[in-house]
Amino acid sequence: MSGAGSVGNDVDIDLGALFASLRRNGLFILGGAAVLAALALLFCLLATPEYQAETRILIETRESIFTRPNGETAADRPVIDQEGVKSQVEVLTSSDLLKKVGARLNLADTDEFGKPSLLSRGLIALGLKKDPSQIAGDENMLREMRKHLQVYNVPDSRVIVVQFSSEDPSLAAKASNAIADEYIALQRAAKLQSTDDATGWLEPEIADLSKRVKDAEAKVANYRASSDLLVGQNDSTLATQQLSETSSELSRVRANRAASEAKAASIRRALETGAALDTLPDIVSSGLMQRLRERQIQLNAQIADLSTSLLDGHPRIKALRSQLADLDQQIRGEGRKILESLENEASVARMRETELTRELNGKKAQAARAGDEEVELRALEREATAQRELLQTYLTRYREAASRTDRNYLPVDARVFSRAETPAEPYFPKTWPIVSATFVAGLLLLSIFVLLRELFSGRAMRPVDNDPQAPANEIQMPAGREAAYASSAAALADEKASPVAENPARPAPSAETIQQIYDSYTTIGEDVPENPHSVHTVASRLIELGVSRGLVVSPEGDDGSAASVHLTRELADRKLRSILIDMTGTGAISRAMLDGKTAAGITDLLASEKQFTEVIHSDHYSDAHVMPLGLADPERAMRAVDRLPIILDALEAAYDIVIVECGPSTADHVRRLTSSATQVILSVVDPDDNAVALSALDLDENGFEDVLILTDADTILPTPPSGEGHPGPHAAL
Repeated sequence: MSGAGSVGNDVDIDLGALFASLRRNGLFILGGAAVLAALALLFCLLATPEYQAETRILIETRESIFTRPNGETAADRPVIDQEGVKSQVEVLTSSDLLKKVGARLNLADTDEFGKPSLLSRGLIALGLKKDPSQIAGDENMLREMRKHLQVYNVPDSRVIVVQFSSEDPSLAAKASNAIADEYIALQRAAKLQSTDDATGWLEPEIADLSKRVKDAEAKVANYRASSDLLVGQNDSTLATQQLSETSSELSRVRANRAASEAKAASIRRALETGAALDTLPDIVSSGLMQRLRERQIQLNAQIADLSTSLLDGHPRIKALRSQLADLDQQIRGEGRKILESLENEASVARMRETELTRELNGKKAQAARAGDEEVELRALEREATAQRELLQTYLTRYREAASRTDRNYLPVDARVFSRAETPAEPYFPKTWPIVSATFVAGLLLLSIFVLLRELFSGRAMRPVDNDPQAPANEIQMPAGREAAYASSAAALADEKASPVAENPARPAPSAETIQQIYDSYTTIGEDVPENPHSVHTVASRLIELGVSRGLVVSPEGDDGSAASVHLTRELADRKLRSILIDMTGTGAISRAMLDGKTAAGITDLLASEKQFTEVIHSDHYSDAHVMPLGLADPERAMRAVDRLPIILDALEAAYDIVIVECGPSTADHVRRLTSSATQVILSVVDPDDNAVALSALDLDENGFEDVLILTDADTILPTPPSGEGHPGPHAAL
């Protein structure tokens, strides 16, 4: 369709006529837009200018690190989130704050905020608006202030913008700054009130806590004394400390006993075996034993010296040997004394060990009793510690709050970082933007008005033409196919000045449809070709017969197949939905319709490699469609040749006529593709060609008698005599 969309069953929108109306009404559109722009300019000149001032507030924590309690860092302070910032926006627009600003600037006495305007007074006189004087309090002033006030938070930041507009530029700046200052003062007052409340609550709480801490510590001391849980060294109870000392002493005594017993055993073993005693550490360490050992060495030395000059029986040597024997007896006697001493030490150690063991058991029982009592003591100590720490915290907070109140140091978590200046230019009205926007809007609205008027008048409507581009994915029989055949036949009969043959299977076309088809035919050419086998004549014959499928046999190959292309285009020019299926061996005719391009076609569809939407293409030179030979393997496609009749039936449901170019096919091949409304066409280039004669004979012998002859040449083939009916193809040739 050439229109934008269908508005009915028989009309469509003519976009050309629709936009032509804009050209015809150009002066009206431009003039109307200019008038609207002039009215906008007049409004801007007469309107009272308003000025807008802007103050910016930053919400941040302003507490100094040097005044923060307990050395808190910035990371320890709570961060103000977006909800907190939005809450501050609501505070800035609160009634109490605006009332204070209004009273500070005496806005109730101004004409802009306290007295109604001329228009308002007129509405009040007519009873359409309430008299502000009857409104209680400052409600009227607050309502007017809110109309001129705009407070918002800058996205993704903690900046709050306060904008105030007024007819007086200085008042706009003063009001904007006053709102910000009043907000800061309000926040400081809120902090002061919070600090005063805190000190008022902490003072009696500290007094009560002091008493509770004193009582808790007294309970700890009394319980410790009554339970004998006095604390010794290392913050441990005396029972525990004594148990530790007794245990250590017992371990020492046991070690000494074991050492004495071991020493005594070694000396006893040496005495019993007669071994030398001077090898034992305890014997060697004895002073007497050391002197005896020295004397023994001297005697041995004298005997050795005298033995060089005296015999063993000499009295001198005998005397020395006797002294040496007495000396050995003394050494062994001293060894036995040392043994008795060590045994006495071991005996004393065993008695000491027994006593310490008995004492240790007593200490253990006492320590066990002290452990049970310490549980209660620790509970009392924890309570006293908790009360003491809480008291210390309260005292710190109280001193901090009291010092801030006394020194008047209460930093507000907000500051004004951009104060409003007196605006030099009004923000309303913006003359040129308003005039320009009004002019553009006038052009748009008046253009829409002209287009709607043209549509509703019906001048932009035209009759709907049959759409030659039938969507391939909606293959179904068009509702008006039979009517199109009947109307085409009626138009052809009207051209020949002969009555239309009655066909009881089809309804008679209306006079309007016949006139439309006749008009479309006259645009092609008023003279009917003299050749009865030309493309024009064969197309008319197909329409007259109501054919839905045309099978073209071209025994001369691609030369004869060219006529089927012309026939398909002729049918498309007559407003019929037509499609050409290329089933030749070369695919040349479909490439001619697609500017030499190869594309998916009938073989791809038979091989189930493509869908209908992918194999149907538009002819580049007409409204006809074409289904090329395709790109799939022909042998594989021919295995599914039984699907070809089904495909042709589906195409007949979507198109008015389907032309199948069969190339130099035989009658047996053609018979497989025939249906109830099929016409066989023999395309001829040279009537004297032997292949043409053989093909005509084959068709005639196999029962195809009513074959139409198609030729693109000017040669007029012989026609049968009048009244003899339709000849067979062979007889015609």
